[in-house]
Amino acid sequence: MAGRIVFLLEEPSMKVLLDGFLPRLFPGWVETQHFLCVKHEGKSDLDRSIPRKLKAWRYPDDIFVIVRDNDNADCIAQKERLRAMSRAAGRPDTLVRLVCQELESWYLGDLQALGKAFNMEVNTPGNKKRFANPDTWQKPSHEIRKLLPPFQKISGARAIAGHLQKEKNCSRSFQIFIQGISHLAQTFFTANNQSAMVLQNGKEPAP
Repeated sequence: MAGRIVFLLEEPSMKVLLDGFLPRLFPGWVETQHFLCVKHEGKSDLDRSIPRKLKAWRYPDDIFVIVRDNDNADCIAQKERLRAMSRAAGRPDTLVRLVCQELESWYLGDLQALGKAFNMEVNTPGNKKRFANPDTWQKPSHEIRKLLPPFQKISGARAIAGHLQKEKNCSRSFQIFIQGISHLAQTFFTANNQSAMVLQNGKEPAP
């Protein structure tokens, strides 16, 4: 099997989002062939799993990305802790990306996509001003439910995965995530003689 990018994720909703979003971001990507998302049941489960999975993974050509909510912690210390775990497990090439502060921050960063996903008008001037910096909100999930009372984490992730746009999201942590995996994909798949299939010239994910 050719190498893949394996995402170790804190929660099921992030898996649902990435399973739908990554093939739009990187046209041609196929789940389990080019990428694999591994869900966990919260931070403690992920932290326990990281050393075990990195050491025991049976596909040596795969490379890892750890994605975890920051939840108002010290992001620098949090990243270094996860990087240290990866190094100790023999995988210093693991990419660590934090979501500030919760996954729902990324949704508030693209109100147009959020509105399309739920067929409701939330992309108003007032909301755009209010959520201009969505990463600063401590509990963005609460704000999402105020805007969209029917919102549920799993179904919401599935709905918005088809509408998120790379260039239109004002979440800084989302943009850093995109930049990191775009660079990783380009270098990793090129090194493994596969098509990198990364966005070029600012092209948006397919609608």
